[in-house]
Amino acid sequence: MGRVREFDTERAVEAAMNVFRRKGYDGTSVQDLIDATGVGRGSLYAAFGSKEGVYLAAMDLYRERYAVPMIELLRGGAPARELLREVLVATVDEIVGDGGRRACLIVGAAVERVARDQEVAAHVRSTTASLEGALSQVIAEAQADGQLPGTQDARDLARYLIVTMHGLRVMGAIQPDRKSLMAVAEAALRALE
Repeated sequence: MGRVREFDTERAVEAAMNVFRRKGYDGTSVQDLIDATGVGRGSLYAAFGSKEGVYLAAMDLYRERYAVPMIELLRGGAPARELLREVLVATVDEIVGDGGRRACLIVGAAVERVARDQEVAAHVRSTTASLEGALSQVIAEAQADGQLPGTQDARDLARYLIVTMHGLRVMGAIQPDRKSLMAVAEAALRALE
């Protein structure tokens, strides 16, 4: 029996994540993953089991790289308006700074895989629920102490901001114009008042 090649798993998952962001799940072949990661087919399957296993690992890494820092930022205790603006500005900056126009893996998975794959659906729901919870908490606390009006449900506003962030990513893939994207972000912030 041949020896399984050793490789840096995180580096391979990052390379795979970038391929999935550029090509989507269905548009990515196993050969694309082999080419991007530099890992042989046998080693890739030994480590992840399948193409879907690589995709799920990529979703986990995406969550750690993008969603978790945003959630931690929201829990940082700064004034709500500043936090919410910072989250939207960070979203716009990431879109505009991405010259490769890579898709958000969560948005891509929601569109491409959620209806067909329960494990992917669970990943998307979990990541979205975590972000929604953090946003909702910031908004509810800001409403309680008068930073934001309490006329709208905090959870509904959190969902509205998530929809706005996902919409910004879609629009940014079409035309990553910072001025236009920031106009949308500013309109979303005004809607909280």
